[in-house]
Amino acid sequence: MTISIILASQSKPRRDVLYAAGICPTIKVSHVDEPAALEQAASKLSVPVERLDVGHRVAILARAKANAVYEAYRAVADTSKAARGERVIAYPLEAEEVRAQRRADEELSADATEAPAASGSSDAGTGQPASVASSAITRDFSGITPPTRVEPIDTPVNGSEGLNGSGPGPLIVGCDSMFLFDGECYGKPHDEATARERLRRMRGRSGELWTGHCVIDFATGRAVQDASRAVVYFGDYTDEDIERYIATGEPLEVAGSFTLEGFGGAFIDRIDGDPHGVIGISLPLLRRLVSKLDISWTDLWNVKPHAPNPEELDQHPGSTPPPVENVHQPGDGWVSCACGRRHWGTHGAAGILLARRDAAGEVTHVAMQHRAKWSAEGGTWGIPGGAIADNETPIEGALRESFEEANITPQDIEVVGSYREDHGPWAYTTVFAFEKPGHEVHLRANDDESMEIAWIPIDEVTDRKLLTAMRTDWQRFSDRLRILSAANRGR
Repeated sequence: MTISIILASQSKPRRDVLYAAGICPTIKVSHVDEPAALEQAASKLSVPVERLDVGHRVAILARAKANAVYEAYRAVADTSKAARGERVIAYPLEAEEVRAQRRADEELSADATEAPAASGSSDAGTGQPASVASSAITRDFSGITPPTRVEPIDTPVNGSEGLNGSGPGPLIVGCDSMFLFDGECYGKPHDEATARERLRRMRGRSGELWTGHCVIDFATGRAVQDASRAVVYFGDYTDEDIERYIATGEPLEVAGSFTLEGFGGAFIDRIDGDPHGVIGISLPLLRRLVSKLDISWTDLWNVKPHAPNPEELDQHPGSTPPPVENVHQPGDGWVSCACGRRHWGTHGAAGILLARRDAAGEVTHVAMQHRAKWSAEGGTWGIPGGAIADNETPIEGALRESFEEANITPQDIEVVGSYREDHGPWAYTTVFAFEKPGHEVHLRANDDESMEIAWIPIDEVTDRKLLTAMRTDWQRFSDRLRILSAANRGR
């Protein structure tokens, strides 16, 4: 089984280095306050931050970032493990209405001499022409009564135990880079004046780029860390080169005010040491650290040879393109389903239907997402969620995605049931959850996949333009929420 990598960084160069090496990581930004982390570490050593050498600094920050992501995943794992209730599994493609429509379509296709789109055939259960249904993204089984079965919610799906499995992995990788020049540690300059002053001083000279790595095995909590060092020699570039380079914006948010793989690469004459470390993630160092955890490097490979670049995976029918820097994860991609549609998530998808209750235990509001224009059925309302990543359970995927999109904090909610719509090659799991007594989820849009995240009164949900699948399912979902609230009253 492939062991997953979770990268505690949204750096595109780091992602690209890993992807080229056969690893598509899950991205989880740590949001560590770097100055505070250094101050805290220096305080424990009873020294000022200025006394910490560059190797010590990058090690501190790499460990802080890995630890922050470890704790975030620990919250997901604990909430998932504490889930209770039932998983209802629906099989809409096995419904008699759908089977009958399929038989009719097959007979019509056998007799027709022209393309299915021109024959007037329709997609099962939708009433849409096949040519339209095949390009649709969300599903619509309104009017269909699918066969269902019920099982305990902790029953493994497809044999996967996810984060609470026996391990090893996933591996959480924290990284940090600093540039040592004339005895001074350079991080990101953040502003043009600082970048300009640094680039002028560095011209025609050399400095040391240090990159710290910390790897934590989630299954055991074991952590290993070390740092990579390389000497970077700069060319004799001009003041005009500096101004034009600053105008690109690139040097403002990178350690040392330069890059090897971008606009700045032309101004670097040579490197002594590990070039990947200069980009921000050292493959040789990472391989050595992974081996210390008794894991083979090749067990991390999850990118097939000649697989499409992650940047190509988010293309979908629609008039509004996704943001250029939209982060791609393992499991992102389209599945051509037996229902005649294309669905997002190579391992399926999942989302959280989170409800808020009043003092009497009655559901009053649900957390909903106003979907970004560039997304499937953009501008409609649904629940936060997305593709399930490698070796994740549907509940874990729903918890991770809903935090990343809507700030639904796993430690503040309890999972009380789920509904899995199973199409065979693809499934969507809706996870039902309540805020824990005495806890409050503070919703906000954490990424660009939402125009708005809001608590919507449960009786006003249908007043909004809903995602097709949500519109189809809402009545049974609202009914089940009320049943679950009654069953959990006082808890």
